[in-house]
Amino acid sequence: MCTGKCSRVLGILLIPMALACMGANVLLIFPNAETAWTDHLTLQVWLMGGLLGGGLMVLCTGISAVRAGGKGCCGVGCCGNRCRMLRSVCCALSGALGGFYCLVVSATGLANGPLCQDTSMNWRYPFKEISYLGNSTLWDECVRPAQVVLWNVVLFSVTLGLGALELALCGVQAVNGLLGTLCGDCRKPTERQVKGGGGAGGIATGGRYIPSKGEFPGK
Repeated sequence: MCTGKCSRVLGILLIPMALACMGANVLLIFPNAETAWTDHLTLQVWLMGGLLGGGLMVLCTGISAVRAGGKGCCGVGCCGNRCRMLRSVCCALSGALGGFYCLVVSATGLANGPLCQDTSMNWRYPFKEISYLGNSTLWDECVRPAQVVLWNVVLFSVTLGLGALELALCGVQAVNGLLGTLCGDCRKPTERQVKGGGGAGGIATGGRYIPSKGEFPGK
């Protein structure tokens, strides 16, 4: 596949992933879709792994990749899309860092479990020292907020999975962008449109200008 087309496809995939990560992180701030528990959130929620890392950083990467998959920024007969491809490499490395950050924060949030009020009416991390993910009967240990364990497990799992995918796709885009920078975007010469005089247009192929139908060279 052409590096330009590949870049565009990767960008189109990364943008909705970043938006989904941001949405999941926002929902984590409001356990059980309630605003009464914002004073009792885990550290991993406030670290904003999905909002900053897997969200904004990857969103910038996706937009840059889509732009890199467009037409060349230097005009016809120049370096094609190399400058945008080079910029997309830098953004892809930043996006990979954001995806990794989201991955680590989400994994830690899943391992530690939520901060909740237990049956003794104390606010603590009841699952920090035990494995609770495979045993849903332990989830009854959390009384408030209601369904907070399920809420955290689902949303942190979403950000964990998306962070892993974003890390992989940003890595692919970094390699793809580097190839595009070194080799060009592989567009065919017939795809480069040239503006002709008097509003007519022709096509440049093989270093020659071929007039379009109805256009005649001046005498």
